[in-house]
Amino acid sequence: MNSIAVKNIKQGKVVLYPTDTIWGLGCDATNEKAIDKIFKIKQRSESKSLIILVDSIDMLKNYVESVPEAVLDILKHATRPTTIVYPYPKGLAKNVIANDNTVAIRIVKHNFCEGLIKEIGKPIVSTSANISGKPTPKSFAEISQAILDSVDYVVALQQDSNSEKSSRILKINKDGSIEVIRD
Repeated sequence: MNSIAVKNIKQGKVVLYPTDTIWGLGCDATNEKAIDKIFKIKQRSESKSLIILVDSIDMLKNYVESVPEAVLDILKHATRPTTIVYPYPKGLAKNVIANDNTVAIRIVKHNFCEGLIKEIGKPIVSTSANISGKPTPKSFAEISQAILDSVDYVVALQQDSNSEKSSRILKINKDGSIEVIRD
């Protein structure tokens, strides 16, 4: 486990790290000031929400009002990264919650991320490592110098791998139905 990344996140700092999809900017998802810093780095409006990573269904249940059976089934059988937009989040910084009182959360299946989250004991933010409106980097080499210079710490793992994939995004509507946002 990367104790420097853990220390930085616990101190309210922003790290650049590999995820199960792309390189991400991350911080403690319960720390409003750290999340503000991510919005500044990305030059992004706070009206656009961020994805939160958790390490398990148990952790997920601590941050949303309920996880419907249909969603548990989707999560148990997902063969690729799946982010779900949940209504009625709780225990998270208010600036990760969308204007419609929803939050996007993914149970990450990636050894480094899982270990990081377990060690911190809280969910972390994961948003693409780019300035808002610019292309999403598919590899560490494509991350702009402006991003590299803005973060507090860069994780020195998987810097030579590429990732073309982003997560599938599903949304739980207030009536309990599930909608595909991105497949």
